[in-house]
Amino acid sequence: MYVVATAGHVDHGKSTLVRALTEMDPDRWEEEKRRGLTIDLGFAWTTLPSGADVAFVDVPGHEKFLGNMLAGVGPAPVVLFVVAADEGWQAQSTDHRDALRALGVEHGIIALTRSDRATVDRTAEIRTQLAGAPLADAPIIPVSAPTGDGIAALRQALDEVLAAVPAPDAQAPVRLWVDRAFSVKGAGTVVTGTLAAGTLRVGDSLKVATAGGERAVEIRGLHSENRAQDSLGPVTRAAVNLRGVDVADIHRGDVLLTPGAWRLVDHLDVRRTFGAELDGLPDNLVVHTGTAGVEAHLRPLSADFARISLAHPLPLRLLDRFVVRSPGGRHVVAGVEAVDLRPPELNRRGAARRRAEELSAQESFRDPAPYLRRVGYARLDDLDRDGFDIAATPAGIIAFRDWWITASQVTRWKHALTDVLQAHTAAHPLAPGLPRKAAMDALGLQEEGLLGLAIAAAKAESSEGVLRLPGQRADLGPAERGVAAIEERLKVEPFAAPEVDDLTELGMGPKELAAAERAGRLLRLKQGIVLLPSAPEEARRRLAGLEQPFTLSAARQALGTTRRVAIPLLEYLDAQRITRRGDGGQRTLR
Repeated sequence: MYVVATAGHVDHGKSTLVRALTEMDPDRWEEEKRRGLTIDLGFAWTTLPSGADVAFVDVPGHEKFLGNMLAGVGPAPVVLFVVAADEGWQAQSTDHRDALRALGVEHGIIALTRSDRATVDRTAEIRTQLAGAPLADAPIIPVSAPTGDGIAALRQALDEVLAAVPAPDAQAPVRLWVDRAFSVKGAGTVVTGTLAAGTLRVGDSLKVATAGGERAVEIRGLHSENRAQDSLGPVTRAAVNLRGVDVADIHRGDVLLTPGAWRLVDHLDVRRTFGAELDGLPDNLVVHTGTAGVEAHLRPLSADFARISLAHPLPLRLLDRFVVRSPGGRHVVAGVEAVDLRPPELNRRGAARRRAEELSAQESFRDPAPYLRRVGYARLDDLDRDGFDIAATPAGIIAFRDWWITASQVTRWKHALTDVLQAHTAAHPLAPGLPRKAAMDALGLQEEGLLGLAIAAAKAESSEGVLRLPGQRADLGPAERGVAAIEERLKVEPFAAPEVDDLTELGMGPKELAAAERAGRLLRLKQGIVLLPSAPEEARRRLAGLEQPFTLSAARQALGTTRRVAIPLLEYLDAQRITRRGDGGQRTLR
């Protein structure tokens, strides 16, 4: 299916032309039929000579209903622009042209209606008015709905224009802008919209983004052109029966989204694409994208760049287009496009001017390198979600797992981690090191893998859940005296381990002994036995002089110690594979 939106001045025959093309009346309201004036969006469809299925979104032309018009053309990829041959180009023709330009609609056709009433050739006038606009070279087809003249030619021209439209991506994430919401008895909430990309399937779980936030919904049923469907691909007029949301809670401008594929944005930097200079616009505006019209605050950065704060977040990507109009205004004043969805703070004097200079210097707003240089690092899926080009790693960027990181960021992590480790050691000299979680908090990291990168850059040591500077040894501080006393004693009698009371008297509690062991000064065995680190090798030397295998008693005598020390020492030697325990408790040196 193809979807085509109408555009053009009020009473130039848009709805009449749609009726002639489809044999369907797009006007839905009784008031519209009574007044002969399109007020809201209308819908109709037909099959072209090629067999192509095309749906029309008919929009109002009156200036009072510009917001409704923008909701109709916003999601549509193709436009049928109507100009009456007897009246020519009019005020709303200009507004609709500017709206299409602002939204970036590049494909379309010009229908010169009421050709039977024409007294002059309007072609040159139309070409002049469209000069510089995307539709400047669109075909112009004279038609008369009452007589039928030109209708066949228009249908053929539509076929040709639609065939040239690039194929949409059926695998893309869904972003369906809602243009109607209503309730059907026995079915519940139904919303309609133009599916420009992605695929909808019955049973799919989606998110609906509203002014009040996001909520989970499920597709209960699908219809297109009044026919039930199991799935719908782009481009399609879709009616979606939803489970999980009441009709009172969803409105035009809300959006159905693939979960996790879109980020809701309420602050963004934009670039002017045409129209009034941004530094001359009022602070409070209304901006339109998709089917949404949202109040916004504008902070100019320059004539061509500005920061926009939206009244509520919208699911956006880089280079999304907006129509800008004044509050209550009936005219399009400018078009802008999103160039930064995560803009930096503007707190210092001159920050706005500098920001405009930065943006003006960027060659491509989809290039992630400038953004990465500003923030240091980002997840690939976050960059993709924002619309950055991630096909190739930019120069100067490190690809690490699911992250892109600047070299300068790694350097900052290196210095920060070194400083944190030094400060922790000074404050806690007996601690085994800085816990990994504390290191992540200090560096502001949420990902263990990134901490690993920082550890490697700082050449820090990591073991048992703590980090230390390379070669760092504990400063024993007040415990130094006690350790030194134990060392002197054990140098004379290597296996005369101090008693508990002796350790207490020396001020050597568990924390101090652990620090001494980490520093390589002492060796702790089971049952509170403390020896020198050289004790195992000295024990091996002495036990080698015994007849093998040997008993505990023989070992005790060879070592010149007591059972209190000999038993845990021999168990340690067993564990270190220095000795092997055999039958009857006897041991053999390995």
